[in-house]
Amino acid sequence: MRLSRWGGAAGLLLLLTAVGLARGDRPARYGPVPESPAATDGLSGAGGTAPVPDRLRTTTLREEAGAWAELLRVSALFTVPGDALAGAAAIGRRPDRGTALAVGASLCLYEAGMALNDWADREEDAVDRPHRPIPSGRVAPGAALAAAGALTAAGLALAARAGRPSCAVASALAATVWSYDLYLKHTEAGPAAMATARSLDLLLGATATARAAATATASAAARAPAARNAPAAPSVRAALPAAALLGAHTYAVTLVSRHEAQGGSTTAPLGALAATLALGAAVASERRRPGRAAGAPARLLLTAFAGAYLRTAAPPHLHAALNPSPPLTQRAVGGGIRAMIPLQAGLAARAGAPVTALVLMGLVPLARTFARKVSPT
Repeated sequence: MRLSRWGGAAGLLLLLTAVGLARGDRPARYGPVPESPAATDGLSGAGGTAPVPDRLRTTTLREEAGAWAELLRVSALFTVPGDALAGAAAIGRRPDRGTALAVGASLCLYEAGMALNDWADREEDAVDRPHRPIPSGRVAPGAALAAAGALTAAGLALAARAGRPSCAVASALAATVWSYDLYLKHTEAGPAAMATARSLDLLLGATATARAAATATASAAARAPAARNAPAAPSVRAALPAAALLGAHTYAVTLVSRHEAQGGSTTAPLGALAATLALGAAVASERRRPGRAAGAPARLLLTAFAGAYLRTAAPPHLHAALNPSPPLTQRAVGGGIRAMIPLQAGLAARAGAPVTALVLMGLVPLARTFARKVSPT
């Protein structure tokens, strides 16, 4: 399947970047084990240099992989494919080759933003979050910056394979990500920039899917004259409402995340709670299509997705509003990130793609499991 092929290529690039670049500037504690006279005499028998045990070498590689997994927030990756899939559903199309390319591009650009975020915040994190990979010395700053650049290039290359319109949307998305991490994060425009990035990610899926559909229609018309009366290619404008809803959720979560290090804000989680309730109501309302009556199964499915979204995001926001401590604020941010999956599923179901919605909901337990091992914030 093309999706797995592109996903594998992105994963290989990420692995090569993480292992190869990190070795170029590895902290001293990852180097050879300091020798002691006892160790030298006992292991070499002649005063020579003792080899590094295989067990220690394996542990070191595992620690490096864990540091990069933490830097790249791999547990949050499960919230990314739903953007492109919800975008395809919003224009009334099934996932196709263009959707797969958009998913691959989104994954690369998202991870680029994670690496760049920690590189840009390395001095601040040294004070507020010294346990993070860069300030703790587990990942070199230069390696993180190089990974951000390589992943950005990979994302744009995948988007270009989906056509010029998709490449243009991906370029705007990449520019938004880099602008946010380097300049806008600590300004009033920060939450709006993050919301724009998520909205563009959904529109990237819609654009790539629409382009692939148009290409397929043109090819069919060239082969069979009777196919010339086929429906016109879908318009990306149909995805704008879904992009706005996803952007609104992102805006609210980003406002809360600005206080996750120090805490102390009740306004941000209260605002996020109000936004969550409003978005849940919007997801639960079925979008009526001309000539199509609302059915009980569709309403039941939308209600289930809206309930999953509210259950994931609302309680942590409420707890952070009642007690705005850093741990509860961070938990609210994590809940808001994971809630993107049921929100994307609800948007897909609302657009008439229940199968896509159910597939997306299958990512929820995976995201929850990985979040216990690697924090998404």
